Amino acid sequence: MDFMRRENERRSKFRFAIERDVHYKIAEDGVVVAAGSGQTINLGSGGVAFVTEKPLTPGSFVELSISWPVLLGESCPMRFVVFGRVLRSSGLRAVCTIDKYEFRTQARSIQASATTRGDGMLQRWAVGMRKEAFKTSMAGV
Repeated sequence: MDFMRRENERRSKFRFAIERDVHYKIAEDGVVVAAGSGQTINLGSGGVAFVTEKPLTPGSFVELSISWPVLLGESCPMRFVVFGRVLRSSGLRAVCTIDKYEFRTQARSIQASATTRGDGMLQRWAVGMRKEAFKTSMAGV
């Protein structure tokens, strides 16, 4: 794998150039408002750069589901699921933080969903993050 690091790079962590299929969901105010698919550009321990179908709004909560290149037990496909916030977006490229992550097993084939479910983990995580931020701001008052 190729390390993404230059002389004038401000990041303290390495990025790995990994191109994998990604599905994303965007939540605002605890509701999924957009979903799409794309391709990762690179991954690091603190964030993911990826290509989207349409521009994303910085600050939005995002859930990424990335196809993982290694099989579990040499037979079971895996997905790397990331929860974070969109840091920046330029055209169809976006970068998000990795605030929480998990590995999940996946079906042998991905089945398209006609509707976006409203009961997802992204919404629960985003609501919890907003509550925590509110508690922190109230403690300082």
